[in-house]
Amino acid sequence: MSHRTFLMFILPSLVAMILFIALPLVSVVTQSMHIEHEQVLTETENCGPFGCTMETTVDAEATQRLIDEKPMGRFNGLGTYFDRGHLASAEVAQAWKERESFGGFLSDLYNLPLYKAIAFTLTYTFVVTPLTIVLGLLIALGVNRVTPILKGPTIFVSLLPMIVTPLIGSLVLFWMIDSQGIIGKSLQWIFDDPDLSLKASPALTWITLITYGVWSSAPFAFVVFYAGLQTVNTDSLEAAQIDGASRWQQIRYVVIPHLMPLVVFISLIQLMDNFRVFEPIVGFSAQANATSLSFIIFNDLRGDTMRFNSAAATSVLTVLGVIILLTPVLIRTWRDFKGKAV
Repeated sequence: MSHRTFLMFILPSLVAMILFIALPLVSVVTQSMHIEHEQVLTETENCGPFGCTMETTVDAEATQRLIDEKPMGRFNGLGTYFDRGHLASAEVAQAWKERESFGGFLSDLYNLPLYKAIAFTLTYTFVVTPLTIVLGLLIALGVNRVTPILKGPTIFVSLLPMIVTPLIGSLVLFWMIDSQGIIGKSLQWIFDDPDLSLKASPALTWITLITYGVWSSAPFAFVVFYAGLQTVNTDSLEAAQIDGASRWQQIRYVVIPHLMPLVVFISLIQLMDNFRVFEPIVGFSAQANATSLSFIIFNDLRGDTMRFNSAAATSVLTVLGVIILLTPVLIRTWRDFKGKAV
């Protein structure tokens, strides 16, 4: 294929990536370096029978003219990234200077909004991703062995979490774990504690969100693994059976190596999705006990005062976090590709 033909082939995708990925990203980075204009204040002297007083008022017209001249706001450079709502460089340095122990330092970091969100986001990502892969593989192996008459209904039930809209699914589970819901009431009866609430404890909230994350993501891994199982070399399995390999040994030495490219693919998708966790927090109203980077962005953009610069800075940090997470997987994929090419 000539270079010209190749360029014409990828040109539509390249243009779409520039328009819908590169340019918006540049816009977000630029917005993160600006902050809103300060209100223009005017002082007027009011004199009366008992003397004169100075009164400060907001000059709405002057403020609006300033906004019209520079709609993006005042240039702030990297100031937003290092303020208390984000990396909090001054607060982190102070906490490190006054630390009594490393655990105390981490506790101080957890009290800062961005680091609290990072703690939950990373925990959610690194717990949900491997559990999703394992559960999806187990479901695929189980469905692959059921009788043909039961395979259809089993696949439908396995795909049900994917069919349900994530926000609706989280709301349903939110109602079920309520103190008056079926799960909440059952747990109170099992532990003989009428005051037990999954919503009151931060640890139980995290466990609930992680459980929901695995439940909602497992069908995707199941579909991919189930499709991969259909391509496993039957000759290799028969040879393993003849050599006396057990079912577990066949899976470990034949099936799993064959599915490793799919494991890498699912890991990439799940790392990106889980690092941007948002819907469960909203559906469970869990922001008091668990916040994520995506929820901070959402919180900055709602209400009467929308903080575009803060949301943009958090978005850039989120993108950088996703890149850092994906880098080891991409490096391994590249090495495997080069090894096969050689």
